[in-house]
Amino acid sequence: MEKHMDQAFKEFVLKVIDGASDLTLATVRPDGYPQATTVSFAHDKLNLFVGIGKHSQKANNVRYNNKVSLTINLPYHDWREIQGLSMSALAEVLAPGPDVELAKSCLLKRFPQIAEWGENGQANEVAFLKITPQVISILDYTKGFGHTEQGVAT
Repeated sequence: MEKHMDQAFKEFVLKVIDGASDLTLATVRPDGYPQATTVSFAHDKLNLFVGIGKHSQKANNVRYNNKVSLTINLPYHDWREIQGLSMSALAEVLAPGPDVELAKSCLLKRFPQIAEWGENGQANEVAFLKITPQVISILDYTKGFGHTEQGVAT
């Protein structure tokens, strides 16, 4: 049963988001098949930002269908330590403006090496996605095998 996120739920979500540097993003191809790809990400609160190729399959998939799913997992050595997230979300390819500047700022803070995109003339080939969670499921094996909870992102 989905519930609105309480403070403890939100803190767990942000702990996982802060502790991971990549996520697996599943988009829907025009032929209806899902496509899952690992991408680096940054965030502003619960909004996630990804830099991808402007003409990539991911960008085209999001333009075709903005409903996406994703997973984010913290590193672990023992399955009893597994902690992660699964989200249903809406994605958009950002048009130039304040959202792109926020995405760039968040990504540059987390991954300073992306400054090389501009130096190498690749900046014009990059599109930025904003991913807005709708439903978030947490996975926390520290509370028992397969422990999950769901919350509606607000």
